Amino acid sequence: MRIGELARITGASPRALRHYEREGLIASERGANGYRVYDARTAVRVRNIRHLLTAGLTLADVRCFTACLDGDLTTAPPSAEGLRIARERLAAIDERIAAQTEARDRLARALDAVAPAG
Repeated sequence: MRIGELARITGASPRALRHYEREGLIASERGANGYRVYDARTAVRVRNIRHLLTAGLTLADVRCFTACLDGDLTTAPPSAEGLRIARERLAAIDERIAAQTEARDRLARALDAVAPAG
């Protein structure tokens, strides 16, 4: 299938698909006309990549899951490595949220000091 069809059935943009390919997560062959041609099984891989990205992982994290991207990722039991990566990503997100909350609180205090609400 061509990139437009793969994009349509997976919900990924053609730009994202080209990015996944540059990152080595999916592969294509070139047709005689030079267009990318993807195997039908690539759709499963793309859906799994998108599932992991939506869950909060990065493409670097997703690379660690390449061995299981072609199966039913949503029902497969998680690996110890997968759980470790997910926990590390969650901790990083929690740290960013805490830092943003602190910045918000400092700004709110500063505003209250110069112009109390009400």
